[in-house]
Amino acid sequence: MRKNELQKIFSDMPQLYTDRLILRRMTKRDAADMYEYSHLSEVTEYLLWHPHSSIDHTKTYLSYLEKDYRMGNFYDWGVTLRDSGKLIGTCGFTTIDTVNMCGEIGYVLNPSYWGEGIAREAACAVMEFGFNELRLHRIEAKYIIGNDRSRKVMEKCGMTFEGIRRSSMLIKGQFRDIGVCAVLSHEFMKGRG
Repeated sequence: MRKNELQKIFSDMPQLYTDRLILRRMTKRDAADMYEYSHLSEVTEYLLWHPHSSIDHTKTYLSYLEKDYRMGNFYDWGVTLRDSGKLIGTCGFTTIDTVNMCGEIGYVLNPSYWGEGIAREAACAVMEFGFNELRLHRIEAKYIIGNDRSRKVMEKCGMTFEGIRRSSMLIKGQFRDIGVCAVLSHEFMKGRG
């Protein structure tokens, strides 16, 4: 797949559906729902970004995304509940390497919904899209060591732990060890049935 093909797909962000969720493009109307979780330090403890300082910060961020969505340069879906439409997190590709047919996924979820299998459900939908529609060969995910909850999601999606990159990222002023998990296309499809 070429970069321009990827941009064409994501400039008209496709919606993904699961039993409980709709993954869709985020808009400024999602600001209150996003701020509900993005201002919490417990949510951002193992993420690259700091808590949102105000709802205006969240609105500015969502406004910024509109341009990236239009250009097809943003691969992250808003995770919404099918029954209410409430945005409860995000899930998508942080990077897509079109030359090596590899993607990296990431996710964040409102803690009110932790422990319900929602992160796994969203991540598996994104991975299925990556393998079926983008024809990726490999999908990986990284986590800061200590974030056992995130590693469990990766493993429930069929990923295999590949190792730890010691002190490989400077995050919030501190070098952190990063765990890597991944799954290949044929492994994921075999696991899906």
